[in-house]
Amino acid sequence: MTRIDAYLIAVGLALAMIGTTAHAQSAAAVLGPAGVVPLDAPQPPARLIVDPPLPGPLADGKVFIQYRAENLRIEPVFGPAALAVTPRIGHIHVVVDGAPWHWADASGEPLILVGLPAGRHTVEIILANANHQPLDRKTLSFIVPPAR
Repeated sequence: MTRIDAYLIAVGLALAMIGTTAHAQSAAAVLGPAGVVPLDAPQPPARLIVDPPLPGPLADGKVFIQYRAENLRIEPVFGPAALAVTPRIGHIHVVVDGAPWHWADASGEPLILVGLPAGRHTVEIILANANHQPLDRKTLSFIVPPAR
């Protein structure tokens, strides 16, 4: 392709874009229906889906747990006012081996646990709303093998 051909193509594309925007009457006419629309029915219950730890890293003593939420977006937004947001937002709480404490995570990224001693362990993952109220929970049991 020559420089002149590239120039003519670029000019043609620019003219086509100008012509398209000049004829558009609204954003909806160009973009289609809105990606987020108000809900006109109650939201379905939030649900937590958790996969077992990935076997490859587990064999090396590292616990990688993938999870996802349905009918809830994982976001770092907290407090009573956030309960009014739709679609619903929240985060997870994580409890390892029945500890009396937990931590909250709002990253939406897989959980990664390292340094657990060899043996049987449990991880409870609790899906919580923005005000830390539990919505769903899953418990995983797995065995960390002895170090190689």
